[in-house]
Amino acid sequence: MQSVENEIQEVFCEVLQDDTLALTESTTAADVDGWDSLIHINLIIALERRFGIKFATAEISRLNSAGANVGTLYELVHKKIR
Repeated sequence: MQSVENEIQEVFCEVLQDDTLALTESTTAADVDGWDSLIHINLIIALERRFGIKFATAEISRLNSAGANVGTLYELVHKKIR
C-alpha cells in the first residue's frame, strides 16, 4: 500500500508532466517550474479524483496563500481521507 505522500507525489508528476519532480513538505509553488494558478486547480481536481475527496473553496484558497506548502497539502489530505 502506497503512502498518501507518495500518491500525492505521483499526482504532481502526472499533472506537471515531470517524472523527476521531488516534493518535500517545504516545497511551495514558487519552487516548482510550471506550477501556476491553472496547474494549481488541475492539481486540486486530480487529488480529489485520486483520493475520492472534495476540497472546499476556502481550503483551496488557503493552499494558495502565503506560508502554505506541500506539507500543508499533506495534512489536509490526511484529514479528509480519515
